[in-house]
Amino acid sequence: MFTVLTCVTEQHNLALVGLAGLICFLASHCALVLLDRATSSDGAARWVWIATAGAAGGFGIWATHFVAMLAYDPGVVVGYHAGLTLVSLLVAIVATTAAVAAKMAYTRWVANILAGVLFGAGIGSMHFTGMLAIEFPGDIAWDSTFVAASVVLGIAFSVVAFRFQGRGDRSISGRFAPTLLLTLGVVALHFTAMAGVTVTPGVVALDPATLLSPEVMVATIAAVTFSLLAAGFAAAIFAVRSEVKTAKAERNFKLLVQGVTDYAIYMLDPDGKVSNWNAGAERVKGYTANEIVGKDFSLFYSEEDRRKGIPRRALETARSEGKFEAQGWRYRKDGSSFWAHVVIDAIYEETGELIGFAKITKDNSKQKADADRIEEVSRNLDVALENMGQGICMFGRDERLLLCNKRYLDIFRFPEGSVRPGMPYRQIVEIGYSAHAEDPAEAAAQAEAHYARNMALIRAGAGSAVHKYPSGVSIQQKVNILQDGGWVVTFEDISDRLKSEEQVAFLAKHDALTGLPNRLQFGERVSQEIMVADRVRGNVAVIGIDLDKFKEVNDQHGHGTGDMVLVELARRLGEVRLEGEFIARFGGDEFAATKRFDDLSALHDFIARLESALAGMISVDGFEIKTGASLGVAVYPNDAESVDGLLANADLAMYRAKQSLLQKVCFYEAAMDETARRRRALAKDLWACIDRNELHLHYQVQKSVRTGEITGYEVLLRWRHHERGNIPPMDFIGLAEECGAILPIGEWVLREACREAASWNNAHKIAVNLSPVQLGHADMAAVISGILSETGLDPRRLEIEITESSIIIDKDKALRTMREMKTLGVSIAIDDFGTGYSSLETLRSFPFDKIKLDKSFMAEVESNAQSKAIVRAILALGRSLEVPVLAEGVETQAQLDTLFEEQCDEAQGYLLGRPQAMGAPGVEKAA
Repeated sequence: MFTVLTCVTEQHNLALVGLAGLICFLASHCALVLLDRATSSDGAARWVWIATAGAAGGFGIWATHFVAMLAYDPGVVVGYHAGLTLVSLLVAIVATTAAVAAKMAYTRWVANILAGVLFGAGIGSMHFTGMLAIEFPGDIAWDSTFVAASVVLGIAFSVVAFRFQGRGDRSISGRFAPTLLLTLGVVALHFTAMAGVTVTPGVVALDPATLLSPEVMVATIAAVTFSLLAAGFAAAIFAVRSEVKTAKAERNFKLLVQGVTDYAIYMLDPDGKVSNWNAGAERVKGYTANEIVGKDFSLFYSEEDRRKGIPRRALETARSEGKFEAQGWRYRKDGSSFWAHVVIDAIYEETGELIGFAKITKDNSKQKADADRIEEVSRNLDVALENMGQGICMFGRDERLLLCNKRYLDIFRFPEGSVRPGMPYRQIVEIGYSAHAEDPAEAAAQAEAHYARNMALIRAGAGSAVHKYPSGVSIQQKVNILQDGGWVVTFEDISDRLKSEEQVAFLAKHDALTGLPNRLQFGERVSQEIMVADRVRGNVAVIGIDLDKFKEVNDQHGHGTGDMVLVELARRLGEVRLEGEFIARFGGDEFAATKRFDDLSALHDFIARLESALAGMISVDGFEIKTGASLGVAVYPNDAESVDGLLANADLAMYRAKQSLLQKVCFYEAAMDETARRRRALAKDLWACIDRNELHLHYQVQKSVRTGEITGYEVLLRWRHHERGNIPPMDFIGLAEECGAILPIGEWVLREACREAASWNNAHKIAVNLSPVQLGHADMAAVISGILSETGLDPRRLEIEITESSIIIDKDKALRTMREMKTLGVSIAIDDFGTGYSSLETLRSFPFDKIKLDKSFMAEVESNAQSKAIVRAILALGRSLEVPVLAEGVETQAQLDTLFEEQCDEAQGYLLGRPQAMGAPGVEKAA
């Protein structure tokens, strides 16, 4: 013992010894704290805590050894071998990790002994490995007694430390006793071993100038160690606080649920077995938790309901629709029944897996009994009268009031208490008029006229009449004459109904948003104009109008803004319309106009006025929106002789105008029909191209910009028509989306690409484009899953490319579908990035696996500084989001060099490889 103390006091820098002791204490405490975290965790989290405890504790204890070694003064200049020093660090980490794992894996004394032995022996190995890393001019000799004693002390203290760890003692001594014991073990091992060291200096000394300063090494190691230990303690503290907060929330929720006694609240597992039970459930149904937990909830239903499968259907409804709600008879433990209001909610994990059902039952027996009584009382005449939506009153043959209900008094706004049974009808009429007229004489005259007119109708036996008052109120009166000469009359305020009927009649022929005539009224007007034109030998022009880029207005500013634009354009069209001209809205951004004319100049004037009204700027909510339109004109009788024919030909002309860069107004030509027919024929052939084996795939290589290695292939569709030969994708993809053929074609592309890729002898990825129509398909994820299962392709080798426009159409649905696809293991890339409307918002909404930079930027990157800046910005964005970027359209070496300079990840283009069939030379070799 004296030798050890002498070694400490005379051969060590006591300040550094103190620092080493502090580091050892903190490292030991950090390792034990993290061990506690691992003990309270499970699954992957437990292994993370074990690894963290081993890394933090092992590094700290290694730092203890290293600082203590720096404190040791052997009398000569020493240095350290980097490799062996690193090995000693790894030994410390492995030993600490193994000790923590052993403490977790075993129980009681076995765990304590095994953990202590692993820790003590490991730290001893670390110490002597570190001593071997010392380089100095001379020899070092060890006293085997001290060496053995040091290892024994290290193991003994470690075993005792692990024995006290985890006992749950929350006192100060209980918390820090294991740490102190572990620290004593490390310190005792180190200094006992150092007491047995004898250094014999050599002849040649090391040059101190070539060695690191001990002060610098101490400061560096201490700073790194304290930072690492602080991070470990912080992680443990945050985890403890999170657990405390979660436990408190769970406790509060449990107290809340258990404290509710008016409702039976309990959980069911996915099979319908009761998994927990609150006090309200016990009160309502009579079962204790021990009696009911684990049993099927159908126990609360009648035998007949169980035979009909009603309990099972309730769960199926909750599972499919998210919620089941109903009322019915349920049964208690003692066999008695009660009328229950039941709600069943399906509960899902974040992964979408069903974990059970939450069921709430309320005893509504009293409410049902009350409702039954009300239903019985409602048969009484008084209740019937007071609940009528109509006013009703009965008069005797002497014209005196026998009874009336409150609704009658409300309709005519009689002053409260002014009308009572026994009053003559004439007097009631006079009260009604005098209460709402300023001139008594005028009120009396109106009352007399009303009385005479109405009594004449009653005596004539007229069954119904409508009275319209200056206030705008319309009252329908229905009279039934009684056998004794009296009568019963009902009154109904039909003002709203008449307005609704008028509105319905208006909407039947008008657009609800703009108030313009609709397609129905437009067709009737064109028919009328054609009949007049036949008599006067004139002409009728039908003009189809479609707003330009109106979809962008809705996408960028919302449909509310789009509606305001339509209303403003409708107003402007109304201002330029002259007598005899007719303008209608068919829906969306589609308008139409018609004009009967004799002189062609009159038609051109009308078209010019329409263009001026439709083109310009509209200010909406602070936005300046530029508007314009494409117009197509068909003229009767030259272009068609029917309304439908004129509309169809005007549409053809309008579509040609939309496709033209220069013309905004096009007149119908017969050649347009031929183009439309060819387009329809091509659409028909699209549905048969798969059966005819006319489709095939080409592949364009994708390579790493840095290494030039192949990273994958983009799959490109080609169509070899049986009559027309090869048809470019730009000529048939859009048509396939319009006619719906893109769904079977897209599925064929996926299946064929996956089948071919599965046969390759490498693991290159394939990238398949997904149409917006496919993305909107409800079962797209299921289709991909089925194809992967059928072809056997590893999902990680499939990449789905989606454009921003596909997402904007129905963002919520698109994101939901993409999440479903991603759970299959496939990756998803955003294609044509930078050309959409909300690129950054799209990236924020969904974690894409790759960004494909649109080729339009690469075309100008050499000559346009702005394009190069955009490319640089997108690449920086990808790096910040840790999303790889692939640049499309690389056709020159200069473009590739630019991408290399800007650290782009991947590239694709004619410079790297043209699209070819997989059997073509070069491509097949690469695959």
